[in-house]
Amino acid sequence: MNPYILAALLFGLGLGTTITFASSHWLLAWMGLEMNTLAIIPLMAQHHHPRAVEATTKYFLTQATAAAMLLFASTTNAWLTGQWDIQQMTHPLPVTLITLALALKIGLAPVHSWLPEVLQGLDLTTGLILSTWQKLAPFALLLQIQPANSAVLIAFGLTSTLVGGWGGLNQTQLRKILAYSSIAHLGWMILVLQFSPSLTLLTLLTYFVMTFSTFLVFKLNKATSINMLATSWTKAPALTALAPLILLSLGGLPPLTGFMPKWLILQELTKQDLAPTATLAAMSALLSLYFYLRLSYAMTLTMFPNNLAGTTPWRLQHSQFTLPLAVGTATTLLLLPLTPAVVALLAP
Repeated sequence: MNPYILAALLFGLGLGTTITFASSHWLLAWMGLEMNTLAIIPLMAQHHHPRAVEATTKYFLTQATAAAMLLFASTTNAWLTGQWDIQQMTHPLPVTLITLALALKIGLAPVHSWLPEVLQGLDLTTGLILSTWQKLAPFALLLQIQPANSAVLIAFGLTSTLVGGWGGLNQTQLRKILAYSSIAHLGWMILVLQFSPSLTLLTLLTYFVMTFSTFLVFKLNKATSINMLATSWTKAPALTALAPLILLSLGGLPPLTGFMPKWLILQELTKQDLAPTATLAAMSALLSLYFYLRLSYAMTLTMFPNNLAGTTPWRLQHSQFTLPLAVGTATTLLLLPLTPAVVALLAP
């Protein structure tokens, strides 16, 4: 892609998200979300491949549906209450509709089925943008409207953690596994949204860091399926040793960074007398952990059968820029000791 066009599209992505962040009026927020969608579509379809075009079409249709629903709900709110202000959502009908529209935008279960299919048709770089940056604007709106309907949010959250765990179990494609991982993490964030918005924000940021590292590891190894991970030890031996730790951090095992948000969320849910919800969420984390362990096993404990072809990349110097990966990996593995400081910052 022409670098000027790429720069313009990335600028459009950034501008769309910033407009949604800065808006207090529903029409302006909707406009920011639309700019976001329109800017990423050429990035998704840049490889002229049937899978990429199909993924782009599916993405466009779901995002257009969600945007139309958002516009309908905000108009309904203006009609019922006379308010266009995002902070002034008082009527339960538009609040529930907008929550549903934003859930469709970010890919929460049960309106999640577009996300694995879309992510599977994209290259890893665009997939990374879709899994991280594209979640920011809808989350900013969710945090602002503070949906009062707790049952709906808890249902969304629990369904997402369970679907994200079950869905990834029988997958062999890495991008689909990462999509189900994304659904499960979003479920955790939504569970605690109404009780502690700052904790949701912390979970979102740690999820971004961990997903960033995971995508960069797969990109460096040029891996798109579990079988392709088995040759990674010849390409980057040191990275292959660290990759299971990154994956286990994504699964939420102590003493890695990924444990911190899960620990704090379970603690918050228990404080709110939602022990059964917390138990179910913790059990669903075990499902996700299984497929991260499966990836770790394929990467470090198996060797690809045809060794001669597998050892060729080892003799070639790769010229990929690895500083972001180094920073991302260090952050993914080593932030758990900062938990007391984070808890102090989150305290009202």
